[in-house]
Amino acid sequence: MALADRHFEIIETNGVKLRCVVEGDGPLIILLHGWPQCWYLWRHQIDPLVSQGWKVCVPDQRGYGYSDCPPQISDYRVRELAADVDGLATALGYDEYALMIHDWGALVGWNVALLYSDRVRAVVGMSVPYGRNLDPAWCTQEFWGDNFFYWAFFCENVGGAEAHFEADVRTSLLTLHLSASGDSGPRVSPTGKKTMLEASPAPPAELPAWMTPEDLDYYVAAYTNSGFRGGLNWYRNIPTFLEDTVELEGRKIAQPAVFITGSEDPVRQMTGGRTGEEHFEDLRSVHIIDGPGHWVQLEAIEETNTIVLEFLSQFV
Repeated sequence: MALADRHFEIIETNGVKLRCVVEGDGPLIILLHGWPQCWYLWRHQIDPLVSQGWKVCVPDQRGYGYSDCPPQISDYRVRELAADVDGLATALGYDEYALMIHDWGALVGWNVALLYSDRVRAVVGMSVPYGRNLDPAWCTQEFWGDNFFYWAFFCENVGGAEAHFEADVRTSLLTLHLSASGDSGPRVSPTGKKTMLEASPAPPAELPAWMTPEDLDYYVAAYTNSGFRGGLNWYRNIPTFLEDTVELEGRKIAQPAVFITGSEDPVRQMTGGRTGEEHFEDLRSVHIIDGPGHWVQLEAIEETNTIVLEFLSQFV
């Protein structure tokens, strides 16, 4: 479906207003993006899900795109983000819903499944596995020494990191998307770098097959509207993430779930290839698609959609 034909709704949830694509009829599925994305990440999955019989809700999450962007770091603690998601279902009149989650949307989404276990029916996880190994020290460059790590850059440069990306929104978004993709080439730990764009490979002259000029234009417009602060504030709450959900320690994801990732996803390097099977009671399958990087739903549309629809056919 063309962008101009998408149906958007402003939904009030947990004290914020989120702009969402809401389409289809049937059981509800909520799709959660991460950074640096917005609802548009899921543009190739919405129509197939609607055709399968789902009502699809795809928000620009808190701090992103055309949704509310509260200014304080504390506005983005994990319980607030999880309550936003569950509140979307309530606002749409649903007692139950499925989730499809990616990147930071996965970090929060796994916790939605645990915190609202009686309401979440099934989970399609992508890229970021569930785990409870977020060390607050990882948000300090001192921990990493001479090896640049972007979490530390975000957490230790409040205001400065935003200005870094907002100086040239187009170049920033293109660089970030391509550096995490399967087209980025071999990855090495950057040393002696002070900013994330310095530490990332320069983008090639031509766009990859999975991104059109119109796609990039949409992202640029969304981030020009929202700025980068909201998304970066999600990272700045990593030091509080586990203490805010201490009662979840040792609990497993009970819902039926699948996990999908690309073979070249840098998160696989960060996690040592871990997929977190030990944290699930009913993990139906794990899929490592050869070739894609972080954006598996963009870089391998057909393969991803086939896996997603086969799994979700059990719940529609």
